[in-house]
Amino acid sequence: MIELKNVSKQYRQGARAVYALKDVSLSIQKGEFLSIMGASGSGKSTLLNLVGGLDQPSAGEVFINAKPLHGISDSELTLIRRRQVGFIFQFFNLLPLLTAIENVGLPLLVDGLPFTRVKPMAEAILHKIGLAARAEHRPEQLSGGEMQRVAIARALITNPAVLLADEPTGNLDSHTGEEILLLLKSLHEQGQTIIMVTHDSKAAAYGTRIITLKDGALSQDVAIGGPLA
Repeated sequence: MIELKNVSKQYRQGARAVYALKDVSLSIQKGEFLSIMGASGSGKSTLLNLVGGLDQPSAGEVFINAKPLHGISDSELTLIRRRQVGFIFQFFNLLPLLTAIENVGLPLLVDGLPFTRVKPMAEAILHKIGLAARAEHRPEQLSGGEMQRVAIARALITNPAVLLADEPTGNLDSHTGEEILLLLKSLHEQGQTIIMVTHDSKAAAYGTRIITLKDGALSQDVAIGGPLA
């Protein structure tokens, strides 16, 4: 489903070339829950950005459902990001003046759908994640865990091929973080493909596979059985 072939990402620091990723090849199957670990600067977020079409590789190829993300126009990349990829961030990135239901529906509203069509879809997803009663609340009226649930619902509204989660529990206490991980695990059990960056080994163990990056290279790739006790 997702394929990286000999992918490198290079940046320039003056006259020096710095590699964020070095010749990474990786296949991610439909329905996997992949956790990405590694020290700060190991290339975790760079890899996630390449899969999500937020950045382009310096070398190599990236595919989602056999469609290339490399060598295409910005407008084509934008459509892929809107319709095939759902993003979940550490700091939620909700718009403060919008209600929960408006934040959830935002990707479809940006795509030109009227709110009358978007609203029932957003309501259904909020109900699915247990936030139906908070639909008309703005972010300032929600807890951290509730804001992250709204962010997850927003990522799901387009029925994406893959959810990309960048440290989704990094801004939450341990109890609330576990609730978010259990929600992601539940979505995975319903067939959702998930790629999650985390520095926490217990969080990573909610996935079905863990890869570890070191200095921009793939150093470990392990299939696992589920969350740690």
